[in-house]
Amino acid sequence: MSWRRWALIIILALWAAFALRSCYEREIVVEIGGTYQDMRKHSSARFNPLYSGGGTWWGEAESSARLRFIDPQHGFVTPIGTRFTMGFKDNIIGDVRISPHIEPLLLDDALKVVLDLQEQWRRGGWVNKKQQSNPSFADTPQWRAQLRDKGAQIYWYAGDKYQATLTMGRVKDRKHPEEERYKIILSVGKPWTPYP
Repeated sequence: MSWRRWALIIILALWAAFALRSCYEREIVVEIGGTYQDMRKHSSARFNPLYSGGGTWWGEAESSARLRFIDPQHGFVTPIGTRFTMGFKDNIIGDVRISPHIEPLLLDDALKVVLDLQEQWRRGGWVNKKQQSNPSFADTPQWRAQLRDKGAQIYWYAGDKYQATLTMGRVKDRKHPEEERYKIILSVGKPWTPYP
């Protein structure tokens, strides 16, 4: 094989490795109460330009990215996701929302995502204070049946500092019309519903 062909193979391999690495390293670093400027400074994914008019506004990521939620005790990280939006008031981050997946997931994979998030929250001191009416996700036959039938929404709290709402439900996926696929939506911000 000629040196040119070897050089081309090496260049293509390096380019593919770089593209794959870039995909997996894209993240948006969010601190509730932090500024737009700090979020952009610490994030590796692109985000909408700053809205210079002040007031209340929404911005969104320009590509898929993982959420790295920054807090000394309550921080957590999601898988790479889409529909990544943030709410701002006078360029201060008030809340964040993400679907922590690229496309709707098979039930086993969706459960892995929500169970991992719940485990990170438990380790970080979050509590499901509505356990009686909205119990935490679990990989049980009862939970699987509920998710197939009507989906679920649960609420976790980090003291009176943050609230996380995790919603999961079955959706029709035109890419995989013969499969059961599930969508997850995660919203995090200062508590917007009171404790029970």
